[in-house]
Amino acid sequence: MAHITKAASVSRRTFYEHFADKEACFLAAYDMVADHIRASMRAAAESFGDWPQQVRAALGTMLSFLAAEPELARLTMIEPVAAGGEIAARHRASMQGFVAILKAGRPEHSGERPLPEATEETLVGGIVSLIVREISAGRTEKLEDLLPDLVELILAPYLGVEEAERLARDGAQPQPG
Repeated sequence: MAHITKAASVSRRTFYEHFADKEACFLAAYDMVADHIRASMRAAAESFGDWPQQVRAALGTMLSFLAAEPELARLTMIEPVAAGGEIAARHRASMQGFVAILKAGRPEHSGERPLPEATEETLVGGIVSLIVREISAGRTEKLEDLLPDLVELILAPYLGVEEAERLARDGAQPQPG
């Protein structure tokens, strides 16, 4: 608690006037950052009419923010899982927002077999794992370098490997069906 109050330049009394405990403080900080990231991703995606470019824009926005804010990247991507409890549950719920963005791409799928029900959660889990790996390794500033690979990973089940690779590498507009 001493570290928190010292870093915030507030007394213990002032801290407890605003928060019941450290967990409540962490949740408030997490929610504020997660809400900002979510709103930024939504705004970036809304500037495109087609789903593949919306995904690319949303993901690129998230990676740019995390790369520019290493401490906040750690706060939102690593610490919640380590903290467990309500904090980890809030993080899982936040990640469901990206699952919803990906589920919107199901109509883009033209494969013979339907996508497995867990496709979007699996993709988000993989993305989070790769982002956490880079942050943990001290390479947060390099997160934007993941964009082409992550876009290809996400789009491949929906658009096919060749189209996903093309969109991932050059950011081009999707080819008509």
